[in-house]
Amino acid sequence: MLYTVNASPTSSRSLESLLRVAAKGDPILLIEDGVHAARAGAATEGLARGALAAHPVYALAADLEARAIGRVVDGIVIIGYDGFVELVERHTVVPWV
Repeated sequence: MLYTVNASPTSSRSLESLLRVAAKGDPILLIEDGVHAARAGAATEGLARGALAAHPVYALAADLEARAIGRVVDGIVIIGYDGFVELVERHTVVPWV
């Protein structure tokens, strides 16, 4: 399963709830406002590190750029739309709200 998270961790507990139910190793893709979880140095950095301990975590480059996020937590893989398509082709997608 590929989980997509589109809500900011400062306004939603989506990522937290996802981490309680996702199987270890299931990839997580941060999109739209969900990319705020990837910001290095943010108050939610611990949440991102917790996700990385059990899951590959990706962040969509265009959404990072649109939100002026320049530095991401080490280990989060920044992908473009081609990478997004590759993930979708390999996994069943579960939008997480």
